[in-house]
Amino acid sequence: MMTILIVEDDAAIRRTLALNLEARGYDVAEAGDGAEAVREIARREPALVILDLGLPALDGIDVIATVRSAHRMPILVLSGRSQTAEKVAALDAGANDYVTKPFAVDELLARVRALLRVSPARAGEADRFQLGPSIVDLAAHAVTREGATVHLTATEWSMLEVLLRNVGRLVGKRELLTTVWGPTYTGEDAYLRLYMSQLRRKLEADPARPRHLLTEPGLGYRYRP
Repeated sequence: MMTILIVEDDAAIRRTLALNLEARGYDVAEAGDGAEAVREIARREPALVILDLGLPALDGIDVIATVRSAHRMPILVLSGRSQTAEKVAALDAGANDYVTKPFAVDELLARVRALLRVSPARAGEADRFQLGPSIVDLAAHAVTREGATVHLTATEWSMLEVLLRNVGRLVGKRELLTTVWGPTYTGEDAYLRLYMSQLRRKLEADPARPRHLLTEPGLGYRYRP
């Protein structure tokens, strides 16, 4: 049984989440502050963490930064902080997804299921990825689409590899720009739009309705298997 750790200082929200998750067959652990969250993550190694940001003892972003180097489980932020800058900070720290309060339980559970479908081992180690009609082999540095070779530029390769190596995780715009182009390009959102459009045209079955290379408006991009 998968264990999900709920880190939330509001006992009513924590209980609501716990009841809904337990009803769907998950084992649930709880923490009421950031320091307790760090201890529970180290002790339990949960399959997924649902994390509030405004926590006593240790802020949620500090929790992410503290545990991310040693733990690879998905972190789903659930927070009342709705400013784009707050979302970007959490994603850059290592969160996988972000839901703002008030929230719909059904949507939250759908995001939990989506994150749990991604194997951490696969996210970090796999070399072959299927994007509709396209197969990307990172080890061979090759892409084929319906048997034909697809040419990617060096920049397209770099951007695609970042997304594929973070299967299911929302990669923030700043992180993507810094990784592919460097720290002086963090404001060049137009670069991301241009190269994402090119990748979709080359790889997706229907570039106008992408199924694998997805945009989270104002936040970043993700690869969904």
